[in-house]
Amino acid sequence: MRRTIAIAIISLAAGIVSAAIPNARSSEQAPFVIESSGKGFWRLQEAVTSIRDGDATILIAPGTYHDCAVQQGGRITFRARQAGTAIFDGTACEGKAVLVLRGRGSRVDGLVFRHIRVADGNGAGIRTEMGDLAVSNAMFLDSQEGILGGQPTDQRISIDHSTFSGLGQCDETTDCSHSIYLANQGSVTITNSRFERGTGGHYVKLRVPEVTITDNSFDDSRGHKTNYMIDLSEGASGTIARNIFVQGPDKENWTGMIVVAAEAQTYSSAGLRVVNNRAALAPGQTHSPAFVATTSRQRIDVADNDLGQGIRRFEQR
Repeated sequence: MRRTIAIAIISLAAGIVSAAIPNARSSEQAPFVIESSGKGFWRLQEAVTSIRDGDATILIAPGTYHDCAVQQGGRITFRARQAGTAIFDGTACEGKAVLVLRGRGSRVDGLVFRHIRVADGNGAGIRTEMGDLAVSNAMFLDSQEGILGGQPTDQRISIDHSTFSGLGQCDETTDCSHSIYLANQGSVTITNSRFERGTGGHYVKLRVPEVTITDNSFDDSRGHKTNYMIDLSEGASGTIARNIFVQGPDKENWTGMIVVAAEAQTYSSAGLRVVNNRAALAPGQTHSPAFVATTSRQRIDVADNDLGQGIRRFEQR
């Protein structure tokens, strides 16, 4: 009789322990945690969906994830607990990107996106479709695209202290993809970031009225079939300053480093300032590109740039 009671007690205790383990794992070990509540989730989409149209930060534990999410509302910050340790590898939602963003606003801090490829050639780390976006301390590696998208409103996008490496293509599909390709009626700001080892297309392609591109490095020395460093396809005003450009020898289009209004003159380029930059040609580059080329007849301020041998200051097309 005593033995029977003892077995029952042990069984009950085991049941209590096994029931407690899932709760402990969901709150303490789940990789995606809502900062304000401490609630954990095992899938990123579940964490995003739980926020609904609220404001929240999702903390992401170190690890490599084959996961993605679509934000349908709210203002969400996606933040790595330690920058550079939360790696999203190879999985895109909706055939678009790791993060498909169409909420009221989004922030992405410290995440790594790599190996994103989709059928239409635009596999990206981030696809922004609605809401302002701020990206910092992020890495976009060896994919078809880094950041893509925009919306026909006064959307504001900022990118800071981030790396774009091994991105772009013009061979997989009819249209090229690029390290960054953004369009809106507001502004794009890119600061303190690095672009390198492009694999096709442009490093930065923008269709926006206002740009700020400052304190970045564009190292095309190991680029492959790349085009322009910066393509302001439909014109733009603003500032391009204190950047470092190195143009490599393996170019699909070597004729210009910064090109303005090559496709249309939708936005005014009057007063665009391209100042205090440094540019050089990598060993093996035998062409003589224009540092700034434009089809617009509006005045662009190109001044105080340190241009290496073989680089022409300006070209009116």
